[in-house]
Amino acid sequence: MKIFIKNMVCIRCKMVVTAELNKLGIGFKSVELGEVALSGPVPEQLYEELRTALLRSGLELMNDKKGILIQRIKTVIVELVHYSEEPLVIKFSDYLSEKLNHDYTYLANLFSEVQGTTIEQFLIANKIERVKELLVYNQLNLTEIAYLMHYSSVAHLSSQFKKVTGLTPSHFKNLRNKRRSMLDSL
Repeated sequence: MKIFIKNMVCIRCKMVVTAELNKLGIGFKSVELGEVALSGPVPEQLYEELRTALLRSGLELMNDKKGILIQRIKTVIVELVHYSEEPLVIKFSDYLSEKLNHDYTYLANLFSEVQGTTIEQFLIANKIERVKELLVYNQLNLTEIAYLMHYSSVAHLSSQFKKVTGLTPSHFKNLRNKRRSMLDSL
C-alpha cells in the first residue's frame, strides 16, 4: 500500500515523515519524495494521527487521483533538477511519460489545468532555483553550472535566468542577499 504526501520535496521532509511513522509505530518499506510504501494497512485512527502530525510540519496526505498525479509530476521534476547529476539521454517529455506511465499530453494538460502553469514553466522555475543555489555556494563557475543543469550554453542559461529573475547570473551572484524561494512554493 502506498500513501502520497503533498509538499514533500526535500531530504528533510523525508526525515520528518520517517520520524512520524516511527513515532506512531506505522510499518513502512520505503520513504521517497512524495510517497511512502507501507508494510500493510493502517487503522483509520493511526492514519488520522499521521495526517494531523504531518499537517503540523506543512505536509499533507493526499487522496484524490489527480492531485496525487500532479504531486508525482512535481516530485519527478524536483528529483531530476535538485538531486540528480546524470544528464537526460531522452527528451524530458518522454522521460516524464515513462516515469509516470501516462501520455505527456495528458500530464501537461492536467498540470496546466490544476496548477495554472505549464510543466515547462515549473521545470524552468526549479532549474533557476537550483542555479541560484549553485551561484550562492560559489563552488562552480557559470560554464560548469550550465553543463550541470543541462543547458545548451551559458548564453541560454543567462537568458533564461534573466527572464525569470530580472537579473543576470553575475548580478545575482554579486547581490548575495537575494533570498531563494522555497521549493514547495514554486
